Amino acid sequence: MRNGVLHRLSKIMLCSVALVCLLIMQGGCDNRGKTEFVGFPQSFADLASKVKPAVVNISTTTTVRVPGNPFGQFFGGEDQGPFGDFFKKFFGNVPDRELKQQSLGSGIIIDRDGYILTNNHVVDNADEIKVKLSDGREFKAKVIGRDKKTDLALIKISSTFENLPVLVLGDSDAMRVGDWVIAVGNPFGLEQTVTQGIISATGRVIGSGPYDDFLQTDAPINPGNSGGPLVNLKGEVIGINTAIVPGGQGLGFAIPSNLAKSIVSQLREKGKVIRGWIGVSIQTVTPAIATSFGLKEPTGALVSDVLAGGPAERAGVKRGDIIISFAGHDVKGAADLPRLVAETAVGTEVPVAVLRNGKKEQLTVKVEELTEQRLAAQSATPAQSFGMKLSDLTPAVRKSLGLRHGGGVAVLGVTPGGLAEAAGIQAGDIIKEVNRQPVRNLADYNRLVSGTPAGHPVLLLLKRGSASFFVTLSGS
Repeated sequence: MRNGVLHRLSKIMLCSVALVCLLIMQGGCDNRGKTEFVGFPQSFADLASKVKPAVVNISTTTTVRVPGNPFGQFFGGEDQGPFGDFFKKFFGNVPDRELKQQSLGSGIIIDRDGYILTNNHVVDNADEIKVKLSDGREFKAKVIGRDKKTDLALIKISSTFENLPVLVLGDSDAMRVGDWVIAVGNPFGLEQTVTQGIISATGRVIGSGPYDDFLQTDAPINPGNSGGPLVNLKGEVIGINTAIVPGGQGLGFAIPSNLAKSIVSQLREKGKVIRGWIGVSIQTVTPAIATSFGLKEPTGALVSDVLAGGPAERAGVKRGDIIISFAGHDVKGAADLPRLVAETAVGTEVPVAVLRNGKKEQLTVKVEELTEQRLAAQSATPAQSFGMKLSDLTPAVRKSLGLRHGGGVAVLGVTPGGLAEAAGIQAGDIIKEVNRQPVRNLADYNRLVSGTPAGHPVLLLLKRGSASFFVTLSGS
């Protein structure tokens, strides 16, 4: 009897073990090709197959004029400066030459009518644009609109075909640091290259312009990837690859899709982007400035100047105010405000919160349109001139100084007895850097000088003729 019971129990145990093994084996079969860990794809093949058909190769041809007299650029041109007659006598009137430059980039088909989103620098100044689809078909494209400030452009190919593959612009604000992404493009002309990585950071400011708000990724991005998509696991475009750090490893930057959506809409309708403007110059609230203003931590955008007659002045904004909120959005740093203002529709009245003498004030500003003239007027008065009369390198200034190429700020005059004169700065010098950061124009100079921490000297890199040298200046 006892032996019979034990025999039956042994059978039950063996059957149970066999059943468990069978379930484990079955589970292993069911899990093949699926996710081993939540959020960790075993393969990006399906995603890549979905994305690649809507990524195009863009090739452009640009005509560049090369001076016929190779020495003219160093002596103010063939007909300028003290050596003009000398060169004419021995070389005569040497005509300029035209050279054709080729460049490559990537683009994203975002509409079945043939609209393609890419970077502005991919098609800037191009005489001819060719688009090659993933299936090998080639088309000529025309520019619908460009925006230099965000480095975005919309181009279009003829839509004489059906079932054009497209990609959807997703929600870049939903991306978190650590989320998986893939990049697709044509690095170094190698078509349909796919790389993978994660979002390394969001809201990056890299000094490329006033509207910096980049997604940073470690997905390998190289020259030729510009204009191609950065895609989430749903196959949605959450960024447009646009910048790399030369010599850097795992440092790529993409324009967020949410910014691109508003830009594309305006480029398609108007061919340009209309931005808001309120007429203030701002600077970063450093820890030292925060302490002097009685703040617990650095926050907001410090108003360093208010343009006379502008929207901000009419609303009651004053120099020394710290803007902490605009149109209901927190202003955590100086980089936030230009983007918020630019995205606000012209003519809109918005609430603005400022800190003034330690107290919070509520104001209402009516946003007006940003124009080049207003931007120039806003940048006309440097945050600190140190006894120098400064100017952008306009065509007239370049001609007077005998310059053809390069950016910077020209020193037109120096106040006798001022800090600049004491440092050895002279009229005709060109400011190329402030605090080791490149200066392209007066707006860059204002921003960098204003951002220098209180009590710290300003380091300038000057170019005088063929020589370059550094000087330091302290506020007066």
